[in-house]
Amino acid sequence: MRPRRHPSIRLRLTLVYAVVLVATCAGLLALNYALLYQSLYDNIHDPTPAEMAAMIEDPPQAADPSALEQKVSAYRIDQAVIARLRADTLLNTAGTSAIGLGVTAMLGLGVSWVVAGRMLRPLRTLTAATRRISQDRLHERVALTGPRDELKELADTFDEMVARLEASFSSQRRFVADASHELRTPLAIVRTGAEVLLAKRESTPAQWEAMAHRVLTAADRAERLLDGLLALARSDSGVIAREPYDLAVAAAVAVSEADDEAERAGLNVTTDLRPVPVDGDPVLLERLVRNLVDNAIRYNRPGGWIDVTVGGLEDRAVVTVRNSGDDIPPAEVDRLFEPFQRLVSDRVAGSRSTGLGLAIVRSIVHAHDGTVTAAPNPEGGLTVAITLPTGNPLPTPAEPSDLIPTRCP
Repeated sequence: MRPRRHPSIRLRLTLVYAVVLVATCAGLLALNYALLYQSLYDNIHDPTPAEMAAMIEDPPQAADPSALEQKVSAYRIDQAVIARLRADTLLNTAGTSAIGLGVTAMLGLGVSWVVAGRMLRPLRTLTAATRRISQDRLHERVALTGPRDELKELADTFDEMVARLEASFSSQRRFVADASHELRTPLAIVRTGAEVLLAKRESTPAQWEAMAHRVLTAADRAERLLDGLLALARSDSGVIAREPYDLAVAAAVAVSEADDEAERAGLNVTTDLRPVPVDGDPVLLERLVRNLVDNAIRYNRPGGWIDVTVGGLEDRAVVTVRNSGDDIPPAEVDRLFEPFQRLVSDRVAGSRSTGLGLAIVRSIVHAHDGTVTAAPNPEGGLTVAITLPTGNPLPTPAEPSDLIPTRCP
């Protein structure tokens, strides 16, 4: 069964305009007829009906009764003639008024149709642009011109939405392409090594052992990359759990787990961790701080330093990670938060880098309604500051925890 087709908005607007116009004209004609009926053929020198009634009930003493009766009779005849003339005149003009009202209605319909069409023209433009826009034609815009009214605001809002969609699709395509490239690299290493080793007629155990180590390294890189992609997808889908969690504990654990790597790089790590509770997903919050610490260690220089600070500011929890390193152009800082974006010439992290660290940080922060800022240090390196809303107080433990160091050289 085909759906019932309703009249178009243009037709409905036309009918509304025409009905309002005809009703207004009819009202004006009725008012004009009422005023005309009261004043048509009226003699201003004649007594009013009230004066005539008073004269009949209480005639003057010197008045002749027969003359008064004749005067009243003549007055009544005049009133009857005036009423008949009024009715005839209004009846004669009624036909002309009806014809004029019909002509006005027809003209009103035509003018209303044109006016409604001009008013709805931006909507037709918006509809046509919406039909043209698709996943492969997100560059299309309505670009409506004209006065700044509600329709112009609607078209501009639509253009802004399409621009956001275009940026989102471009970012998605770039992410998929980069992820494919990053996953293909370890697989290519494994495949090439296996083909080379199998092509040799005689292979020694040492060669097979070296091949096994390369396979393990490639598998570890692919595993880290997949783990990063899963963390990024989880944080992008929103926070799954909401429970009180201490960011100082997360920072202490992250620094403790990264001690060996920092020691091998000869880095001096200092911390100032003060308990501050937030409501969120503990797994994601741990990953957030761990990524910041790992990023500060991997993108550093030998013998450099790292400073990790956790504290509270009014109703906000603040995590700041600063590190030494090479100079970073300020214009390139925002790009570091995009997936698989690295400053190859300035920031080389080695084979352990997946290019997802700061992208995951930004996604987790946004999932917890927080903000993340980054700025290059004057002496080189980067400062990343995370701000999150504070949560409910943590339950008081039976014994003080020794996980949170106050200052760690």
